Amino acid sequence: MAASHSSSPFDLPTPLPDSPSRRRHAYHFSTQCATVENPSQKDQYGSSSVPIYQTATFKGVDGQYDYTRSGNPTRSHLEHHLAKISSAQHAFTVSSGMASLDVITRLLKPGDEVIAGDDLYGGTNRLLSYLKVHGGVIIHHVDTTNPSTILPLLNPGKTAMVLLESPTNPLLKIADIAQIASDVKQRTPEALVVVDNTMMSPYLQRPLEHGADLVYDSGTKYLSGHHDLMAGVIICNRNDIAKQIAFIINSVGNALTPFDSFLLLRGIKTLAIRMDRQQTSAMSVASYLHRLGFLVHYPGLADHPGREIHEKLANGPGAVLSFVTGDKAMSERIVGSTRLWGISVSFGAVNSLISMPCLMSHASIDAATRAARGLPEDLIRLCVGIEDPSDLIEDLELALLEAGAITAAPLADGGEHYIRTTASLPRAIAKLAEDVKNTGLGLRTTPRKQENREWFVSAPGKVILFGEHAVVYGVTAIAAAVDLRCYGLTSPRHDGKLSLKLPDLHNFEHTWDIKTDLPWDAVTPVLPGDVHPPTLDQKLVDAITHRALPPAARLENAQSRAATIAFLYLYMVLTHEDERPSFNFIARSSLPVGAGLGSSASYSSCVATALLLLHQRVSIPSLPPPSRGATPTDPAHVHVSHKGRRALPTEVADEVNRWAFIAEKVLHGNPSGVDNAVAVFGGALAFTRAGFGKKGGMEPIHGFKSLKFLLTDSKVPRDTKALVAGVAVRKENDPDVIEPALEAIQVISDEARRALSDLELSRESLLTGLTTMIHENHAHLVTLGVSHPVLEAIRAKTAAEPFGLATKLTGAGGGGCAVTLIPDDFSDSALRELLVGLEKDGYEPHVTTIGGSGLGILSPYDENNYPSGSDSEDASAPEKQPESLRKAFERQGVEELAPWAEGRGRWLYV
Repeated sequence: MAASHSSSPFDLPTPLPDSPSRRRHAYHFSTQCATVENPSQKDQYGSSSVPIYQTATFKGVDGQYDYTRSGNPTRSHLEHHLAKISSAQHAFTVSSGMASLDVITRLLKPGDEVIAGDDLYGGTNRLLSYLKVHGGVIIHHVDTTNPSTILPLLNPGKTAMVLLESPTNPLLKIADIAQIASDVKQRTPEALVVVDNTMMSPYLQRPLEHGADLVYDSGTKYLSGHHDLMAGVIICNRNDIAKQIAFIINSVGNALTPFDSFLLLRGIKTLAIRMDRQQTSAMSVASYLHRLGFLVHYPGLADHPGREIHEKLANGPGAVLSFVTGDKAMSERIVGSTRLWGISVSFGAVNSLISMPCLMSHASIDAATRAARGLPEDLIRLCVGIEDPSDLIEDLELALLEAGAITAAPLADGGEHYIRTTASLPRAIAKLAEDVKNTGLGLRTTPRKQENREWFVSAPGKVILFGEHAVVYGVTAIAAAVDLRCYGLTSPRHDGKLSLKLPDLHNFEHTWDIKTDLPWDAVTPVLPGDVHPPTLDQKLVDAITHRALPPAARLENAQSRAATIAFLYLYMVLTHEDERPSFNFIARSSLPVGAGLGSSASYSSCVATALLLLHQRVSIPSLPPPSRGATPTDPAHVHVSHKGRRALPTEVADEVNRWAFIAEKVLHGNPSGVDNAVAVFGGALAFTRAGFGKKGGMEPIHGFKSLKFLLTDSKVPRDTKALVAGVAVRKENDPDVIEPALEAIQVISDEARRALSDLELSRESLLTGLTTMIHENHAHLVTLGVSHPVLEAIRAKTAAEPFGLATKLTGAGGGGCAVTLIPDDFSDSALRELLVGLEKDGYEPHVTTIGGSGLGILSPYDENNYPSGSDSEDASAPEKQPESLRKAFERQGVEELAPWAEGRGRWLYV
């Protein structure tokens, strides 16, 4: 998540020098964390782990080290490593986080003035109070969330230090470090800007890059990560300050011990991967509490004050949050009722902790001061670890129930859901009353306007070009968008009804009365700006299944049943109490359903897009103003990479992708996220599943060239679970055969990824290389046992003369679909001959391209008119009232669907 910081003088040397043809890039943060290299301190034995020099003294005269209080090789390695990952010239380590602040405040003298925040860690407040009483230092506490509060206190010649936390502990207030540092340097250039960065660590925030002079961390927390040591870190870029800090540490004698230096260095190696998991889980916990109506302090929530500033300064929201219950006694009961959350001060460990700051970490601040600074007595602080987030949420939920903070409300079908029991107005309800609008996504809580437009959306399918099936075992898969698409159309109705029609799924169609036919008592809405929790609301799924599905969908066809549940699930969780749009939704597909080409993901993306538009959770950009030479059909700006078509904003695509993934969960239980990502973003990406010693994730393949392919649906059913289980059995019983095959597929995927993104590679070389890799990859898939006789028959037919084409399976195998690369010089007559032959054999071939656009939206820009049913887009002629697209959409044959849709007007694509 955090970007590499190439400005640091401690960037790791790359293995090879730069060259005009092959540039080397600075390593990413996680790589730098895990790689401990100090060119000036090479171990004489080549140890891969820095040794512990557990000695107080060193022999000899004029050596680099003489006494461990002044310097130690283990500590030197640690300090070099910390400077490298902190964008710093100098780093020092001492015995604790508070020892760090103690060393820094020894730079002050009597009469100096310090400006500090009003929401500080209790130990920081305690030390400042001591300096005020015993050291003659003048302390000013201000609200640092407003930089203007600092300006009147900046006193040239007097102000010596400005001490900041951001986010603060425990209210997670955000200070604009960059703005404050700029103001301080302009008015009192001699003053030092000091930042406590413990809440973020160098992984998420590096204040030196934003103008701070000194930064300190409690190494006990995230840097160590295991609460098995005490340590403090000080970093800076100024040589004069570094000399003073080094002198103080040597004089006081509080430098970090060799053994603790070793432990801290070991902990830093996993900093990035720990914090990735911790803040992801923290977002889930914060969203859960937010949905229940508690006031939650967490920078990851859309309505957190100062979130925009935080996102400019940091690379993530962190893993600490706090919330209030409205009742101190209730908060105490909640804290005492948890089992998985350990009751403890501190944070940053791999295990999750819970505390009440006013009774624990901030108890040294007197009650009157706490009240004056707005620190609630009922505040609960949660420090999220690396446990499974569903376990953490369940444990917290049980504690809330036991404490009486929430209660189970019965549902009509005998189930139950939870509601907050506080007598105060729940925050979720209060939020609905706010007249706010997030202009980034078009999120709104104001009463919605009646929607009179039709929305026409589409999303592509996908193919796995390389690595399919092997991806289950950690091999990288190469996935790409295929220009066979699912299309969704909404048309307005204002009779309180909701209808869904799926012509390609046994012509399913049903209409619901929105008020009476849907199980509203089972839904917990996800409010604008919030994110859906990591797990589905199973109570809602069950309620839809048993109370909303018509018998046809419930009993006859599993595919239409699942598609209907996904549609209703998204519709309901996106709906507010009085925000229930009435409309028709029709989905059609030029993709073969069930062939392993991502038809469910493209459907999910269309449903998510349509519902987000109708619930006014996203908005598409307006037409640009006319420019010289522009016409109604020729906007002032076009998106060049999409053949002149305008682009959908990234924030819209991100929001659609999040909700498409939820729909995929309804359809498949535990999707990888690959299919919906390709359906939304288009192009191609490389995906590696987490586990097997790999972090996992998805990365786009930039520069992907559009390729012509033949996709042949074998029409043979696939049993994906059986295929996966079969490979697992073979891997266990015959590892000497299966594991080399998996390793070989990984090599192919890596080579394909390089080839597809290599802009210097000629088209001829690319096609030749892909042909070879397709043959090799399929051979290894045969070794895994996931091919099928029909797929081998299709391969043989396409490889035979006069065709000579390369074909492989795609997807789980067992049947499904075969993909055949069509070279640029392959003749039209030969292609027609091949298509006729495949159809004669009972297969369903589709000629298409791979690597095209993602999500598409066609919409009018005049809210009073439908999109044009003809090729005209003349919105300036109100007398032209075009017919609804619905009837024409339903009339189109599958083969005519794509060209007809493309001809409706100007689409916006991702």
